[in-house]
Amino acid sequence: MIEKVNPSHPDKLADRVAGAIVDLAYTKNERPKVAVEVLIGHGLATVIIESSETFEHDEVDHIVKRIAGDVKLNLLSVQQDAHLSRNQREQYRCGDNGIFKGVPLTDEEKELSKIARELYEQYPHDGKFVLDKEKLIVCQSNADTGDLQAILPKAYINPLGDWTGGTDVDTGCTNRKLGSDMAQSVTGGGLHGKDLSKADVSVNIYAFLKAQETGKVVELSCAIGDKTIDGKPYDEIVKTANLFIKNIGGFEKFAEWGLF
Repeated sequence: MIEKVNPSHPDKLADRVAGAIVDLAYTKNERPKVAVEVLIGHGLATVIIESSETFEHDEVDHIVKRIAGDVKLNLLSVQQDAHLSRNQREQYRCGDNGIFKGVPLTDEEKELSKIARELYEQYPHDGKFVLDKEKLIVCQSNADTGDLQAILPKAYINPLGDWTGGTDVDTGCTNRKLGSDMAQSVTGGGLHGKDLSKADVSVNIYAFLKAQETGKVVELSCAIGDKTIDGKPYDEIVKTANLFIKNIGGFEKFAEWGLF
């Protein structure tokens, strides 16, 4: 059983805004320290940034409007805590305590991801999907229910009928759709709105990739300041995650669908 939401779901809009701000941080510094939280809904986007970099209101406002539409920006941008910054001064080290798990994807999880992506190409609007064995539930906004039923005749389509979604219907919050992003790999912190020094990003990606490679569950833990995890220098784990992010197209693109 698995749930998937598409990139126009309000929670994913928040993740995408956060990811785009991280992308922006990497244009300012090749090793930025940044953590972003976004709450969006009903015409207002509240964005809180803790970072080694400085962000202007206009450049963040441009990101918010490009992704989420005509909403008012409430921005708080502050410098990252000096003690946390010192932890990363000489080399990459774990940015937090945490437990992490990577789990091989099931055929069911791969199938729902495929269905959600194909529907999004035709209907690029707020959507949410559940697959439980043979039972497929499709809630797709701004789409004729009859047309969807013709595409997926065995699915449960829009149980309440046609609907319009987005942030005027529901609020969105960063890292609220971890199951949709990580499948069974969900453990501690979220994937989005953070630079690669953060274990929530790099170790989660590393554990997920290792699980797909080995076909086995991977369980890891770390303490803030650790230089090695799973017998590997943390620098190597960061490089693995960095390559994954680059191949996807950046942190904003990563936020669209998560790990699968």
